[in-house]
Amino acid sequence: MVHSVELVFDPDTEASIRRIWDELRENGIPSQAPASRPHVTLTVAQQIDAEADGPLAALADRFPLRCVIGAPLLFGRSQLILTRLIVPTADLLAVHAEVFRLCLPHMHPAAMANSAPGQWTGHTTLARRLRGAQLGRALRIAGRPSEIAGSFIGLRRWDGNSKQEYPI
Repeated sequence: MVHSVELVFDPDTEASIRRIWDELRENGIPSQAPASRPHVTLTVAQQIDAEADGPLAALADRFPLRCVIGAPLLFGRSQLILTRLIVPTADLLAVHAEVFRLCLPHMHPAAMANSAPGQWTGHTTLARRLRGAQLGRALRIAGRPSEIAGSFIGLRRWDGNSKQEYPI
């Protein structure tokens, strides 16, 4: 498993994403619900030590941070992952770069390359393991509404091994 540092949404934005998850699930599409909490992963490594929490806490004054959840995106080749883009802003990219920098000394063996500044695509995951026959229906559901205006209220460190979150 992996560890990550993630942005968490305000309750209204989280509820909007959960409604999409529920509609996907009601239509037979394997959504994230109820196993997860809507979030945006900023950095990922096999291990992120708890000592990262102290330096990350210094970012608290950057929240709430406005966000726009944009168009659906697909990742993968044979097993598709359905997501929604988090529209990049200067503030969001700055928070991402700072989280990455602060976590570097605490990540083992190293950060995953796709979470590095310049390589990262901000997104929130809606469904995994999509099959081709589900794709059209999934995209129609995931794309409504076309934009969701919301905010991030803070950070959490996620321990994928124990499935525990640590609010920062």
